[in-house]
This record gives sequence, structure tokens and C-alpha cells, in this order.
Amino acid sequence: MAAFLRASRRSLFSSCGILYSHGQQSSLHSSKHIFQFSRSHASQAIQKSPFESNILRILRNEIEYQLDYAPPHPPVTKFNTFMVEDRPGEQWITLRRKFGKDEHIKIEATMIDGAINVPKANDENLGEDVRLHISVLVDIWKGEGSEFLEFVCSSWPNSLEIQKVYLLRSDSSRAQPYMGPNVKDLSSGFRDSLNKFLKARGIDDELSAFLHEFMMNKDRIEAIGWLRKILSFIEN
Repeated sequence: MAAFLRASRRSLFSSCGILYSHGQQSSLHSSKHIFQFSRSHASQAIQKSPFESNILRILRNEIEYQLDYAPPHPPVTKFNTFMVEDRPGEQWITLRRKFGKDEHIKIEATMIDGAINVPKANDENLGEDVRLHISVLVDIWKGEGSEFLEFVCSSWPNSLEIQKVYLLRSDSSRAQPYMGPNVKDLSSGFRDSLNKFLKARGIDDELSAFLHEFMMNKDRIEAIGWLRKILSFIEN
């Protein structure tokens, strides 16, 4: 999964809760554009065929439905001690912070990229719920040009799980030929130590819950933006 995520940073990265409303509002123009949807398209002077007019009507209705049924919120730009960098139109975000005197932390998280079925949490234990998954990379380093630790994690709605830990050079090449075992194969004591190491830096279950809430909102923003682009293409 680490190889996939690092490759994603060169390809995908370049190219469903209670929302955290106490954060600062984003000033990104594209997000504002979504919330300022207008019905003035209906008065367009350009004559369209019945087929195109029907498509335009369906698209406008869908945008209005999305805005009325589950209106997205302006994405926050801060969570606890992390600055949050959204990428409108892309499928990832970055969080950054400093820890201590010289430690730097960068977190890269994809939008929801998978799901598993889990038993429902009820007395009868009947049926299944869907548990959504987000892939997360945590890079921690000290100073420029130094080696850094990279944690490959799975973010679930209520928990963060460490899958792998790498020691890498600043150019992302391997610092050692042996890349380390799967964290799940290590002793519970060592796993607890890794979790405490990250938790001390604000990388914990609370952060995982935030990522899911943020990405649910981002998914709505991106979907509405996509609909608007299709609408604009057909109109012009």
C-alpha cells in the first residue's frame, strides 16, 4: 500500500457524522463558487434542442437537490494543531505541523478509497454496516535532508491503525535494504509504543474521525463541482 500511495503522490496526487464547524473557513475560490449556485442558467438565450434542454434541466435539478438535501460546508483549514491544506478538484489533502523544536510532521490522506462490511452494533447483532476506509501516510523528520519515518496507516471512522513503518531517505529511497515487518506481526507492547508515539503528536483516533468527516464533506463539494462542469459544457 505504501508503494501505491507514494506513486499516487506523483500521479493521482498531482492531477460517507458531525462536521467540525469550529474551524476556519476556507477562502478557496472554487469552494465559494459551489455555494453561490444560481438559477440564472434557465434564462439562457442560446436555443437548445429538446434533448439538451432535458439534460440541462436534470443537471440543474440534481445540483439543487444536492445543495438542499446535504449542503456541503466550507472546508476547515485547521484541526487542533494541524494546518489543513485542501486540494479542490483532487482526491487528497495534506496536514502539517511542527512538534517540539525541530520535528516536522506531514500527513497525506486520500478521499474514501475502500470499505468493508461489519456486523451491526445492536443487541440482536443482525445485518451489516459499511465501514469506510481512508489511506494515510504520516512522514516525520528532523531537519533538512535527514532520514524520516513513514507510517502507512488505515483510517477508519473511529480508529487509526498502523500497517507499516519505513525508514526512508529524504529522496524517498530506502535507508536500509530491509523494510521492516508488518506492524500487526509485532508484539502488542511494541504496537502500543508506536501508537503512543503518534498519539503524542496528535495522530490518533480523533484525527481519524476528523478525516472521515472532512472527506465526506469534500466528496459532496467535488460531486457538485463535477455536475457544474458538465452543466457548463453542455450550456456553452
